[in-house]
Amino acid sequence: MPPAAPKTIFHVDMDAFFVSVEELFDPSLKGKPVVVGGQRHERGVVSAASYAARKFGVHSAMPLRTAAKLCPQAVFVDGHPERYREYSAKVHEVLGRFSPLVEMASVDEAYLDMTGTDRLHGPPLRSAHRLHAEMKSATQLNCSVGIGTSRLIAKVSSAKAKPNGVLWVLPGQEAKFLAPLDVSDIPGVGKVMEQKLHAMGIQRVGDLARLEERDLEERFGKWGLALAGKSRGEDAGGWFDTAVGEDTAPKSISHEHTYNEDTADVESLQSTLMRLSEMVGRRLREGGYFARTIQLKLRYKDFTTLTRAHSLDQPTQLDTEIYEHVRRLFLHNWKRGTPVRLLGVQTSNFEMGPAQMDLLEPSRQQRWQKALAAADHLRDKFGESTIGLATGMKGGFRERIHENPAALPGKSGKKREGGA
Repeated sequence: MPPAAPKTIFHVDMDAFFVSVEELFDPSLKGKPVVVGGQRHERGVVSAASYAARKFGVHSAMPLRTAAKLCPQAVFVDGHPERYREYSAKVHEVLGRFSPLVEMASVDEAYLDMTGTDRLHGPPLRSAHRLHAEMKSATQLNCSVGIGTSRLIAKVSSAKAKPNGVLWVLPGQEAKFLAPLDVSDIPGVGKVMEQKLHAMGIQRVGDLARLEERDLEERFGKWGLALAGKSRGEDAGGWFDTAVGEDTAPKSISHEHTYNEDTADVESLQSTLMRLSEMVGRRLREGGYFARTIQLKLRYKDFTTLTRAHSLDQPTQLDTEIYEHVRRLFLHNWKRGTPVRLLGVQTSNFEMGPAQMDLLEPSRQQRWQKALAAADHLRDKFGESTIGLATGMKGGFRERIHENPAALPGKSGKKREGGA
C-alpha cells in the first residue's frame, strides 16, 4: 500500500486588512502612513498600520499616543468594524471555492486544508496563484499565501511571503526552512519566551531544534515539548493540535473599554457596563453558548486592577441578566468616588443549551430571546452601534477594532439546540 500523500495546508493572510479596506472607501489614503484604531490623542491601541507607517516603527497593539510620536504625519482612522466584517465574509466566500475545510483564524486570516484537491485545482503552487488572483478580483484586496505540510509551516511561510506573495515550503524541507529563522518567528513565542530562549543561547530555530526534548520539557513543561515539535515544523501545542475546520469552543468571551478620561460618574460607569454586557451577550448568542460565570474587571486611575466573579444558578446569554450580575459586582467592589480607567465584562464556564427555564416567567425569557435575536440581526446588517438597550446609551463608545469580532465568517449562525 503506497504511503499517504503529505498534507497540504494553505495559510491565507490578508495584507494590512483594516487599512486596505479603509483605502477602498477613501482612495486618498493609499501610499500614506495610516493608523487604524482611534485618534492620536486617545488612550486606545493601534489595531492596524499601513506598511508606510510600519517603517516608522508603528505596529499593532502599540498605544495610539506612542504611534503619534513615532509617526506624527500619520493619518489616524477610527475604523469601521461593519466594513471589516463585510469584507471578511467576502474573503471567506472566495476560500470556500477552493476547499470545504476552511477555518477563519481571525477576521483577516484563514487556514485551508487543500489535501487531495490537485485534480480539481491543480498542484499546490498553481492553486495558490489561482486563489491569489480570485481574491484580488472578488475583493480588490491583496493577500499572502503560505503553503506547507502543517499549519505552522503555512503560517510562517505566509509571513515570509508578505506583502502580496506566495511561498511554498516543499515536503521534507521544513527543518531546513525554519533553521535560520529567529525563534520569535515561531507562532506562540512571545517576548518573554524569546528572552528566556536567548538567555539559554538560543537565537535561531535551528538552535532550538538541536536541543533534547527532555531538556525543554524539564525547563518549560508541556510548552517545552510543543516548542520541540514546532522547531521541526510540526503542529504542536494548544490551538495547533486541532484539525483545520474543527469546531473549537472558546473558554471565555469578554469585552472591555478604556476611558479617554478617567471617570467616577456612576451613571456613566453603569452605562458602560450595560454596553459591554450587550456586546458579550451578542457573542454568546452568535456561538450558541450559555454562560454560568460572569466576571467584572475594574482598573483604577493608578492602574490597580481587580477582578470579581459570580457563578449563576442558571446559565444565560441575555444582556440584561449579564448586566444585572456584573452591575452588582461593580457596586459591591468599586471604591465610590475613585476614578476608573477601564471596565471589562467576561463570561465563561459555557454550556451548549439553557438549563430549565424559570417556570414562573417562561414568556419573559422567550420575549427577551426574540427581541435580542432581532437586535443581533440589525447589528449584523448595519453595525454594532445600530441598536442598544436604553441603560447603555449614555455609555456608548466606539466598538473596538479587533481581529475576532462577533459573526466571524464560518463560525456564525451555528444554531444549536436552545440557541437564540
